Amino acid sequence: MLKVGLTGGIGSGKTTIARIFETLGIPVFLADQEAKKLMESSGEIIQSIKSDFGDAAFQDGKLNRKFLAGIVFSDPLRLGKLNQLIHPAVHRHFEEWTLKFRDAPYVVEEAALLFESGAFKYFDYMVLVTAAINKRIERVMARDDVPEKDVLVRINSQMPDEEKIAMADFLIFNDDQNMLLNQVLAFHEKMISLNKK
Repeated sequence: MLKVGLTGGIGSGKTTIARIFETLGIPVFLADQEAKKLMESSGEIIQSIKSDFGDAAFQDGKLNRKFLAGIVFSDPLRLGKLNQLIHPAVHRHFEEWTLKFRDAPYVVEEAALLFESGAFKYFDYMVLVTAAINKRIERVMARDDVPEKDVLVRINSQMPDEEKIAMADFLIFNDDQNMLLNQVLAFHEKMISLNKK
């Protein structure tokens, strides 16, 4: 079984790509969702977040995402601290999760910061989803109901696509020129053939 990392900047459309993999019968681990669950269920993580960011990081037992985002996306050091707390725990969950899918030709972990966190080294192949910056801004503004300036702060907190492209094994262009399904199918067929060797 091969392990594939699927990543891309905020608003690139990696979740859409992940859904296509799921329809092809490929197990997909949604790391960002898993991280959110851990931040609300792990006593150790909850305590660490409260001690680093204050009790206001939680409201009625739920993570106060808006409050936390307001802090970390404008402060690289505090973002790094939060990531150091969450990423290792999420990776442990991913490794346990893969044990259920030993017969799958490959599994996919979809996560925003696989390059930034250094987690890319745990995967056999890295797939990067790219999209024009204006498209990404539009998508995030519509999805999260936030102003453009907030989206730009988040984009600027991530590694630029140019750097990620140099580190990726495969690119998927989520634009109006390239059919998404064809690109995912081409990658899928390649993984199937590699798994048979």
